[in-house]
Amino acid sequence: MIALVRVDNRLIHGQVVEAWLPQLKVSRVAVADDEAAQSPLIRAAMGLAVQSSIDVLIQPLKDVAYPLLSTDPKRTLVLLRDVSGVVDAHARGLAMQQLNLGNVHFATGRKQVSPSVFLSKSELEELQALARSGVEVEARGVPSDRPVTLAEMVQRFEHTA
Repeated sequence: MIALVRVDNRLIHGQVVEAWLPQLKVSRVAVADDEAAQSPLIRAAMGLAVQSSIDVLIQPLKDVAYPLLSTDPKRTLVLLRDVSGVVDAHARGLAMQQLNLGNVHFATGRKQVSPSVFLSKSELEELQALARSGVEVEARGVPSDRPVTLAEMVQRFEHTA
């Protein structure tokens, strides 16, 4: 059972370890990221950041067994770097009820839709497609923040110069 899928370009960091993991009561963190999987230093740092009672799985995006994660009884937090990674994981069988956008940095063509999330029009459209398939999409840095709904993100995008 997956507790939450989170997009965060920093992957495992203080907000995840100190706020999300205790809140979600997960027993596994699955990082689906090509760069992290290829770097022994990044893998070691991420593994050390999480308490030893939580399993950490770090694999390239295409190698994660998403259907197994989706049906496994272990509460799992899946971390992906960007919206395109979520779309790819979903297409590969990742079943999700909730998607949290934590940190998506500014880039050319992106507009700010929450304090720490910037999206392009195509990313917003991909999120809307996920929502139509039954995924609840929100943005917030930590569990105590008020979630920004997808409808609010669309409105903010449309009204930002």
